[in-house]
Amino acid sequence: MDKIRTPPLAVAILLFSLAPPSVPAARVGAQAVTLKPNQQLLFDIYKELVETNTTDSVGNTTEAAEKMAARLRAAGFPAEDVQVLVHPGNARKGNVVARLRGTGARRPVLLLAHLDVVEAKREDWSPDLDPFKLTERDGYFYGRGSIDDKAMAAIFIANLIRYKQEGFRPDRDIVVALTADEEGGNFNGASWLVSNHRDLLDAEFGINEGGGGRERGGRPLFNGVQTAEKMSRNFTLEVKNKGGHSSLPVKDNAIYTLAAGLERLSKFDFPVNLNETTRAYFERMASVETGQTAADMRALVRTSGADAGAAARLSEAAFYNAVMRTTCVATRLEAGHANNALPQTARANVNCRILPQETPADTQAALERVLADPKISVTMVGANNPNRAAPPPQRQSSPLDPEIISKIERVTAEMWPGVPVIPLMGTGATDSQPFRQAGIAMYGVSGLFTDIDDNRTHGRDERIGVQRLYDGQEFLYRLVKAFASTR
Repeated sequence: MDKIRTPPLAVAILLFSLAPPSVPAARVGAQAVTLKPNQQLLFDIYKELVETNTTDSVGNTTEAAEKMAARLRAAGFPAEDVQVLVHPGNARKGNVVARLRGTGARRPVLLLAHLDVVEAKREDWSPDLDPFKLTERDGYFYGRGSIDDKAMAAIFIANLIRYKQEGFRPDRDIVVALTADEEGGNFNGASWLVSNHRDLLDAEFGINEGGGGRERGGRPLFNGVQTAEKMSRNFTLEVKNKGGHSSLPVKDNAIYTLAAGLERLSKFDFPVNLNETTRAYFERMASVETGQTAADMRALVRTSGADAGAAARLSEAAFYNAVMRTTCVATRLEAGHANNALPQTARANVNCRILPQETPADTQAALERVLADPKISVTMVGANNPNRAAPPPQRQSSPLDPEIISKIERVTAEMWPGVPVIPLMGTGATDSQPFRQAGIAMYGVSGLFTDIDDNRTHGRDERIGVQRLYDGQEFLYRLVKAFASTR
């Protein structure tokens, strides 16, 4: 992902007491545990997915998709409702789309997750951990994809089977899509499916990664729902020069010209520009934060970002800064062609994360103003993923629909009393983007809580709490039922 939960003990005990008969499973820490049948099913699927390598370099999402399809067919889903769809450009880039049929009274709900994971080298992880083997230790599940995004993928499959076993007949079809190349690669499954198999994915709205819960010290802080995300665009800054012999230096040097422009860029902040999602985010986060930070958030919302002091203090935190404004940062440099020659070309890549209500053209114009030198050309090189077209900015956000948000709030309150639901804008990118472009509102919500101060997504020793995984399963089970039934 470019890819933010544990209920109090009494609530956890209550949830287990209401469960169907249980079966033995693996161990948690030093103690044997007993899992309910639906939890055991999740564990088995989760383990199978984590231990299937789905990296872009050598992995295979088709293999993972086939395994999930086999489980669904074995559970009684008809063949026509479980399809493995492989990108024609690469046999390793498969996706699976499955459907639990309802009465058809309402349009379907889409459950989206990705099967691929970022690269992981065993030597980069702790010596006793293999990124492609699910390891349980000290109350955590470790493995590449354990949180991003095989937890949601496994939960969706396990819960779909559970609905089937229970004879649940929803008012709308429930469609699960597990896709390839969300983390990178040239065969993005979400975009390809929207372009080539829209009929299988059409839905009134959908849920995906991008939100999730945050906790600190084991205490849930909030349950996030992502309703917007920034656009990622790269710009090439380039300076050309006639060059010459290094023994005869002149002031007109391509490297110096580019460096001076980058220095100006490093001191520039795009203006604060709140939207519906970020306004609601700061408004609700003010009840989670304390002291000056909480006061600054309230001031920011009250003044629509015009309180310079509040904005400056909040900007000291990289995440709050990224939520308030478009950001652009130099990420790569190259210059010169020989050690004894004046550079004829100096070039930099600047990566911008653009607010959904702004446009790449606006950002390019701002860069040109800030660089303030006609010798520095600015060229947009397109989206990070070549399969993701530049979207109209008005389609980058999903509305804060009261009916949808109220259901998320209700299920959150059932499981974690007193924990607020907070709208989020993603500073990275998810596969919600192509669906929003296609007119399907997407909401990033999972009920999977992670430590706000220890985010291991994409990093060393990726992990999720064991109980957090099963809490997320129960949360999504209840939430999707609420979305799919009027009863």
